[in-house]
Amino acid sequence: MIHIALYQPCIPPNTGNIGRQCVGMNMALHLIGPLSIDLSAQAVKRAGLDYWPDLLLHTYDTPQAFLDWLNNRQPWLITKFGALRYDHVPFTDEDVIVLGNENTGIPQTWHDRWPDRRVTIPILGPVRSYNLANAAAIVMAQASLVSGAYDT
Repeated sequence: MIHIALYQPCIPPNTGNIGRQCVGMNMALHLIGPLSIDLSAQAVKRAGLDYWPDLLLHTYDTPQAFLDWLNNRQPWLITKFGALRYDHVPFTDEDVIVLGNENTGIPQTWHDRWPDRRVTIPILGPVRSYNLANAAAIVMAQASLVSGAYDT
């Protein structure tokens, strides 16, 4: 199973859309806190996230708690500052894919820690970045294809 991690997400619809994609693609979602979004049962119900009970969700109060879970694994960081194109990554089962906060991205310390694991989606038109949920969907589809998840 591939793991999708969101670093301190702050826009609830993005998190909801990525959660739906995770359920549909049989991926786990990891939310790295502190979180500013409401994940209470009432908020989830009000948002109409009927698939939420099917989501394999892990939350971490702090970035360090996530790093502790990560242990020695080497995650793929999705960033416009990456040198490796998303369609050239040799994704495998159990990979961890990290997407940054909608406003601040992935912390520089993580860029420094895994410089060869920074992955980009080419931006061909005059936009500064892609929407987080759209970027996640692009990479998740590619990771599923390359890792062999579609073969099951």
